[in-house]
Amino acid sequence: PQCYPPHTPRPLAGEVKFEDCQHSKAVGFESSDPNFSVRPDGSVYTEQEVANLSEPIQFMVTARGGHDPHIWETTVKLALVGHQPSVPVSQSSGPVTFPRKHQKSSSANGLRRQKRDWVIPPINVPENSRGPFPQMLVRIRSDQDLEKGIRYSITGAGADQPPIDVYNIDPVHGKMFVTRPLDREERASYHLRAHAVDMNGNKVESPIDLYIYVIDMNDNRPEFQNQVYNGSVAEGSKPGTLVMQVTANDSDDDTTANGMVRYRILSQTPHMPIPNMFTINSETGDIFTMAAGLDREKVSQYIIIVQATDMEGNLNFGLSNTATALISVTDINDNPPELTARTFSGEVPENRVNVVVANLTVIDRDQPHSPNWAAQYRIASGDPQGHFLIRTNPVNNDGMVTVVKPVDYEQNRAFMLTVIVSNKAPLASGIQSSLQSSAGVTISVQDINESPVFPTNPKSIRFEEGVPAGTTLTVFAAQDPDLFIQQTVRYSKLSDPANWLRINRTNGQITTMAVLDRESVYVRNNIYEATFLAADNGSPPASGTGTLQIHLIDVNDNAPVMMPKEAQVCERANPRSKVNITASDADADPHVGPFVFELPSYPPSVRRNWTVSRISGDYAQLRLRIPYLDAEVYDVPIIVSDSGNPPLSNRSIIKVKVCPCDDNGDCTTTGAVAAAGLGTGAIIAILICIIILLILVLVFVMWMKRREKERQSKPLLIDPEDDVRDNILKYDEEGGGEEDQDYDLSQLQQPESVEHIISKPVGVRRVDERPIIAESQYPVRHSLPHPGDIGDFINDGLRAADNDPTAPPYDSLLVFDYEGSGSTAGSVSSLNSSSSGDQDYDYLNDWGPRFKKLADLYGGGDDD
Repeated sequence: PQCYPPHTPRPLAGEVKFEDCQHSKAVGFESSDPNFSVRPDGSVYTEQEVANLSEPIQFMVTARGGHDPHIWETTVKLALVGHQPSVPVSQSSGPVTFPRKHQKSSSANGLRRQKRDWVIPPINVPENSRGPFPQMLVRIRSDQDLEKGIRYSITGAGADQPPIDVYNIDPVHGKMFVTRPLDREERASYHLRAHAVDMNGNKVESPIDLYIYVIDMNDNRPEFQNQVYNGSVAEGSKPGTLVMQVTANDSDDDTTANGMVRYRILSQTPHMPIPNMFTINSETGDIFTMAAGLDREKVSQYIIIVQATDMEGNLNFGLSNTATALISVTDINDNPPELTARTFSGEVPENRVNVVVANLTVIDRDQPHSPNWAAQYRIASGDPQGHFLIRTNPVNNDGMVTVVKPVDYEQNRAFMLTVIVSNKAPLASGIQSSLQSSAGVTISVQDINESPVFPTNPKSIRFEEGVPAGTTLTVFAAQDPDLFIQQTVRYSKLSDPANWLRINRTNGQITTMAVLDRESVYVRNNIYEATFLAADNGSPPASGTGTLQIHLIDVNDNAPVMMPKEAQVCERANPRSKVNITASDADADPHVGPFVFELPSYPPSVRRNWTVSRISGDYAQLRLRIPYLDAEVYDVPIIVSDSGNPPLSNRSIIKVKVCPCDDNGDCTTTGAVAAAGLGTGAIIAILICIIILLILVLVFVMWMKRREKERQSKPLLIDPEDDVRDNILKYDEEGGGEEDQDYDLSQLQQPESVEHIISKPVGVRRVDERPIIAESQYPVRHSLPHPGDIGDFINDGLRAADNDPTAPPYDSLLVFDYEGSGSTAGSVSSLNSSSSGDQDYDYLNDWGPRFKKLADLYGGGDDD
């Protein structure tokens, strides 16, 4: 603390602020207490030693401007910080009198100051008072109450504003009361205004301000912001390391002991390595480490019970509350990984990759699945060519020794590896690697039967095409990599598209079976490929393939071929009447062009009628030598020779159509036909063929019409329009067995001839056959205007049949449709041959489903 000489003004933690509406620069302050002074900037100073500040000190400060006749006054209350004495309800020793406004007055003797009014001190009311209520606080009066009747009232929050009716006043006597207990945590102070008016409501005095302060009581416990706090600290931390902070709030006045909270640790679980591993700042709630020895591998979490007590931690008078602090000890890399063995072993088949051959187990006591725990493996020595790689198993942290490059038993039968393991995170400061962080790994290589290998694959050789069959091309032999096993290799052909080659089974000698042709479709870019198989007799057998590429050198073995094969020229020689010809050769350079085109000497007419002239190395022109040549198709032979050594020639024929041409040199239509070689005889033959074809078509049509007439000249017993047989429906009903299907429908048709009847011997005649007499004429049914005419037609037909001796049943019973035993239909001969015009067909409904169609057509009685 600072030391001041006696009687030296000492600054206090206070300041008076003055707001002047006129913005006066020169404002002076005066204090009513000689022990205190106010500087022009508003700072409050002590002028002499203050004996006791255990009780609040109040004094009045007056402010006046340089040119303003008015003065202003205010009350200043000074109290020790954090000290608020228990003050009973303020009881005024006298009534509070309304103040008067002071003015400066002038006289002959100068300025005169009036006497100051009473200073109204604040009213202190303790919270949670037990009453009785209403409880009087102060009396307010006006010095004019002797002259006239005065009525008093109060306004402000707590009177006529929310919270309403906390305070009231006796309007006649001016006594102000509090009506109920106060709670400082709800409202710490009230600002009221007292008013005095006469009986008519006219203002008698200016309102005075009343300040009511609620004195705090220790009625609230400290409350932690959280019931459980979570913090962390790294293992191995030094003493004094900040871990976390806990905070408790007390709703009481924090300027008094009621709201001053202090913290302490009640318990620690577990008590390892000592019971007091942590300490707490009693004022701030900060928790620190108190001792060394935090080890996550031994204790990963501590449970701390923290107590907060008000009254500055006084356990006898203060109120307390507790909270829990969970302190997690975080991991650091203080435990290096250690291999579980000094040596590991494994084995691998040769020529295998991506195979795990050994599993390295490791122990790390750091937090699993963290960078401090995750292991990394490195091969320090024993694998210079990089055949192996060690991958880490993310689940159990093991090291998987994997083959990434094939190993050969014939070169290395075993590998001796030195492996070092470490963590992804570096070790903590001061931690050394363990001797068990390295180990030896022995890997044995297993010998397996390897496939024979062709040293050169593919193998390329060069040969001229056309070599004869049986020619030896090369020896395509394979080598067996298994040097320590005596095995025999056999060869076979795997792919030979043109079937030109054969291979010796024992030594791999390749010979030709046919002539090699470079122009074959199986040759691509002058190269012919064949694939061969080499297999040993190991267990199990192994085989390898090799490709032989034969580069065929071209020889002149293909004569050129002339193009085009057909052309046309005009029958009269003119500059436009010419044919451009060229040639193609399957061979390659230099056995192709330039080509030589010439006409043969035989027959003589060729050179007499035609001539060939050279245009370029590959092209020539064919044209007429004579002025005119008959329109016809001519076969013109041309000899084409290539440039090979020796050259090859080919006699080719070009068909030239000679035709009449128009002015543009194009063949006319007539000329084109004539030039096509169709003479008069050919045209006549074509026309005769067309006429014969038309005659055949006409004869076929006439035959079809005649057959139709013959079919129509043989009518049935009834008119085709009345034939209802197409309407007979067959139902799949069960009857009397095979007898139901024994139908003789021939009896219902008109016989086509009577020869079989006439040829019968005399005296041998059946009564159920038609007599050999002239047939009667039956009525012809015309088109029906109405279905009702069917009945008339049936009656007419029945009448004619009764009088016709040639019509069935020929005086005997005939079976028209035997339906089997138990048929519900009667005999057809039982029909009544009545000449009556009215016929009832309803009985058809009783004949069963086979007559249902007839019953629907003819039934119905008078409605039909």
